[in-house]
Amino acid sequence: MAQETGLNRHRILRALLQVRTVMLQEVPEGFSGTVEIDETYLGGQWKNKRAKQKQTPAKRGRGTLKTPVFGILCRGGKVWAEVVPDVEAKTLMPLISRQVKPGSTICSDTWKSYTGIAAKGYVHRLVDHGKKEYADRQGNHINGLEGFWGYLKRRLAAKGGIRREKLPLYLAEYVWRYNHRKQKIPQQINEIVHLLLKNKYAKFN
Repeated sequence: MAQETGLNRHRILRALLQVRTVMLQEVPEGFSGTVEIDETYLGGQWKNKRAKQKQTPAKRGRGTLKTPVFGILCRGGKVWAEVVPDVEAKTLMPLISRQVKPGSTICSDTWKSYTGIAAKGYVHRLVDHGKKEYADRQGNHINGLEGFWGYLKRRLAAKGGIRREKLPLYLAEYVWRYNHRKQKIPQQINEIVHLLLKNKYAKFN
């Protein structure tokens, strides 16, 4: 971008930081209908880890040293995702209650932290990945959200490594890109400009 515009590289980086910051502030309204919930873990490849990090045995999935991310996807609609400190019920349940309207159908895997969702006023449907179940005849699955995780990880891998403290901003970018994927580039640009102007106006009020 710096080469194409002739602008200073650091100026470009500051501008991109501002864009990702306002993307982070765009939170979809409460989800309803049928939604999918799931968690994933983000981090660099083992070969790129520092020597001190390699001293700890590698783990996959829950229990890994990678950064946990929790997400919610509304069927046929938008996705929401956030970096979380852990994937325990005390962390995830408040996020579910905040983002999903009561009465909605929630599809999840059998992770223990999701126990009790039905008691919160939701219809809870499970898929048991441990038994190689990925969808049933009633359409219960979390394939949409897992598809987003794949998209996210491919995009982040192309960056060649991101500092942990910057991860929420890059996560916000790809959540935003996914939620606006059906718009043409000019429409996306207008949306970003609107977010930037809205943020600037808010600072003066």
